[in-house]
Order: sequence, then structure tokens, then C-alpha cells
Amino acid sequence: MTTAFLDLSVVLYHPDPELLARSLDTIGAAADRLAAGAGVQTRLWIVDNGAPKGSDAATNPFQALLDRYAETGRPPVTLIAGQGNVGYGAGHNLAIRQGDAPYHLILNYDILLEPDALLAGWRYIEAHPRTVLLTPKVFGPSGEQEFLCKRRPTVLDLGLRAFAPGSVKRMFARRLDRYEMRDVTRDAVVTGLEQVSGAFMLFRRDALTRLGGFDDGYFLYFEDFDLSRRAMALGEIAYVPDVRMVHFGGKAARKGGAHIRMFARSALRFFNTHGWRLV
Repeated sequence: MTTAFLDLSVVLYHPDPELLARSLDTIGAAADRLAAGAGVQTRLWIVDNGAPKGSDAATNPFQALLDRYAETGRPPVTLIAGQGNVGYGAGHNLAIRQGDAPYHLILNYDILLEPDALLAGWRYIEAHPRTVLLTPKVFGPSGEQEFLCKRRPTVLDLGLRAFAPGSVKRMFARRLDRYEMRDVTRDAVVTGLEQVSGAFMLFRRDALTRLGGFDDGYFLYFEDFDLSRRAMALGEIAYVPDVRMVHFGGKAARKGGAHIRMFARSALRFFNTHGWRLV
């Protein structure tokens, strides 16, 4: 019998080593559950965008951590480094081009997978051939649900969500709740989504290949929304709440001026590509 595989990629840029180690532990545990429950082996690519351009992967500061991970008998790890900081989407593209499994999982490092996350995702996408992209139910570190699926944004939606003070957000709470799909992405499967987060994107390989992966023109922010919107033309995007993870991510406004400028540039590219909606 031919062994089935799931490819998985994680992009790093000066990560918190402790959180990375915890994330790898949960990826390994979920991979073990996938192997036991479905006979599927996981292959992991770690892309270090924080390593200097031209540096050798063998001397990478995370190599020792990856070696310890591999020694546990967990999925094989390939480290990609030396390309410099090419951006989030372009970093994942380096790994996507090396894989050949029927499914590829794009993942943030700042997440903790539930033990059954990979198995539940595999079973759903195998059973639903029209699904080209799957997104999970996400929780914050304190246990509250995060709503990472989005409806098509307007400029006002993005400005409110990213930069408005709490008092203004409360005035537009109903509007923002609708943008974040809080009315539907709860405990039932939802299909026909428009935009999902790059923190976890389980793709059917043939669809991801046809799309050419991420648009390298997005350095950071909106690359996931752009890829989602392009994926809509190839099949269904599904929210599957049996697939669960914890997310430690933050917002652009909390990260300083450089991130705000990157956010603005990527938003401009997104709206120029997919059409402008102001309010």
C-alpha cells in the first residue's frame, strides 16, 4: 500500500523560541494522531526568513531545536534558510514548491494545534472533493474564540478593525461582527467562505498549484485574503470547527509604524486587484 502524505510549512522571522518549541510539540502530537488514525505521514518544512541572506542552514540557530524534534521520531523536517526575508507568502512558496503531497497545510508558528486537528482536517477534505481550502475554529490564549474568517472588506472595515480605539469600535460593533462572520462561524461547518486567515490554510495540492501559491507581491498582510479570493474560483472554502487550534497572533496597530506601512501597502495592492469598496 502506498503511504499517504500531508505536507506542512511554517515561516519564521525571529520567533519566540519557547513558543516555537511548544508549537512544534503540538504539530508533532497532531501528526502522530493523523498517522495512527488515517495512516498519513506528515512532512514539515521550516522556512527561516530571519537568517541572513546566503547563510548556511546547517549553522542556523533553530537547527538544534529541529534536531531534537526529529529525534522524537516525529515527522521529518527540512529547514530552508539563506534566502533572507522574502516575505510571508514567498517564504511559504519556497516550501510549497518542494512538496508533492495531495494536501499542503500553510501554518503560522504562533499556534498550538489540538491533537485531533490534522486528523479532523484530513477526514473532512478527503470526504468533500469540492473543498479546495479548509480553515479551523480558532481560540485565543485565554480560551475565547477568535473569528479569523472574513467577508469581503471595505476600506472602512479595515480601518476600524486595525486602528480604531475601543470606543469607536463599540459604536460599529454590529458592522465589525458581520465582517468577522461572528453570526455564522461558530459550531457548525460553513462553506462558501470568501477570505480565511493564513495562520492555518489546509489546501488541496492541485488547487494550490493551479493558483501558483501566494502572490509574492505581498510582503506581509493580505496575502492570505488574496489567495483565498483566488481559490474561490476553483471550489469551496470551508470552515470546519472540529479542526481546532490556539492562536497567539497580534494586530498591525500594535506592532509599530513599519508594520502599519506594510499593512497599508498590502491593502492598496489587494483593493487594486480585487476591487475597491470604501464603505
